Amino acid sequence: MEGGHTKADKTEFTECWRTTWKTPYIMRLALSAGIGGLLFGYDTGVISGALLYIKEEFETVDKKTWLQETIVSMAVAGAIVGAAVGGWINDRFGRKVSILLADVLFFFGAIVMAAAVAPWMLIIGRILVGLGVGMASMTAPLYISEASPARIRGALVSTNGLLITGGQFLAYLINLAFTHAHGTWRWMLGVAGLPALVQFILMFSLPESPRWLYRKNKINEARSILAKIYPANELEDEMRALQESVEAEKADESIVGESMIAKVKGAWSNPIVRRGLYAGITVQVAQQFVGINTVMYYSPTIVQFAGFASNRTALALSLITSGLNAVGSIVSMAFVDRYGRRRLMLISMFGIISCLVVLSALFWQASVHAPAIGKLESNHFGGNTTCPAYLSAPDAASWNCMSCLHADCAFCSDGTSKYQPGACLISDKGIKSMCRDDRRIWFEHGCPSKFGIFAVLLLGLYIISYSPGMGTVPWIVNSEIYPLRYRGTGGGIAAVANWCSNLVVSETFLTLTKALGSAGTFLLFAGFSFLGLIAIFLLVPETKGLQFEEVEKMLQEGYKPKAFKKRNSKVEGSS
Repeated sequence: MEGGHTKADKTEFTECWRTTWKTPYIMRLALSAGIGGLLFGYDTGVISGALLYIKEEFETVDKKTWLQETIVSMAVAGAIVGAAVGGWINDRFGRKVSILLADVLFFFGAIVMAAAVAPWMLIIGRILVGLGVGMASMTAPLYISEASPARIRGALVSTNGLLITGGQFLAYLINLAFTHAHGTWRWMLGVAGLPALVQFILMFSLPESPRWLYRKNKINEARSILAKIYPANELEDEMRALQESVEAEKADESIVGESMIAKVKGAWSNPIVRRGLYAGITVQVAQQFVGINTVMYYSPTIVQFAGFASNRTALALSLITSGLNAVGSIVSMAFVDRYGRRRLMLISMFGIISCLVVLSALFWQASVHAPAIGKLESNHFGGNTTCPAYLSAPDAASWNCMSCLHADCAFCSDGTSKYQPGACLISDKGIKSMCRDDRRIWFEHGCPSKFGIFAVLLLGLYIISYSPGMGTVPWIVNSEIYPLRYRGTGGGIAAVANWCSNLVVSETFLTLTKALGSAGTFLLFAGFSFLGLIAIFLLVPETKGLQFEEVEKMLQEGYKPKAFKKRNSKVEGSS
């Protein structure tokens, strides 16, 4: 495997267990590097819960949707740059240096965020951890693959994927643990500095990638590292295989060119690679435009949209989504080689679209049946607390909770039942305290709804549909769809498309919910998912069980779905 993700089967996992039991050094290498995947998952997941408390401390963040989106998405923007710069650092200075630098970025990013006195410090901290995420996302699996025996490489690289989803789940647990701690979000964001420090210390005792050392003509150093990984009777065979692989790689570079611009031009001008890129970019863009990172980055906020006002409740329910995402990545390992990449993605997309449509309907029903606004209730705390838009509205009698929230005000529930008519008040900390002191519930992001628990269950079904298919398979497809000499370039282009799509989605989600409502936003993502389903059906071939040469031959002829091939053959026969 060359900088991508290989797939592991059951026998490979069994062999992995045997090999690492005999040679614990191999597992030490994999887990030490895999902490980068854990940090990747943690820093992309932790902001969803921390944001709830950041909004409470900084009023400007609470009032400005674009500022919330920027705090969340700057990590993604940093990751795009980190992945690009990380490739150069990997080649120039080595995998080990790249991981150490990522740890430094993770650590200082965590410290800056934990110590933030203003939103701009949070943004700088998010950019720093984003740079670390981008570097770790490509370096950790690369280091593991190059420092692993070939026969168990897929299994060990898969541990990095598990650590990413595990890191996201850990982020939700940490968020929940610190909900009552003094400093809440500062602890949530600052804790990420600890595993970064641990990995930094561990990496000093670990070697550089033997493949990188061999490319730099440090052959004896590469041999001494491989001697710790392979039995003595396999060492020479592995050295010969490494020599042949590196020589073939250098020969390819002499044809394609060493500069990134030359590689991209060469890839796009080659019809086989171009068709591979159509498939690879399609699945990566579709992965993001099904809206997955709206759930991963804003899950507690979405739960609040569904009518759960408590931050702690929102975080606890959000554990369902992150937990199911981690389980789904394991399910994918069991089914992707049995049912195939294409079929798994198509089934996944059908499930995603169904869940998004039903979720949209639930949010629409929740808005229609939201509690009404009572005039007496709204004047209960004094006229100067009532929402000005409600007072001046000609149709105030028809207002409900959703109308109040759309007017940038807040809903204070009835004292006996949150489903009864309540008050539409100015969204202010002082008034919020008055509402809560009167034993009422304060709603700022969503309205009381009997449909809320069903929305949470639908989010869980959405994750179950997404994770085993669209969650993992696009990365597998991109490791198999390109000819060997273009695999790094093709995978890199597709990964950049993934991160850019991620940035667009995460930077616009809250703005969309404000403009279209929760129901309209999820329906929009259902529409994007439908387009993605069509694109995958038309452009993405099945690569299960095919040798790289067979994939290349299939793309050379031009891929068409079976249904289209049958139709064409009938037309030709009748003519």
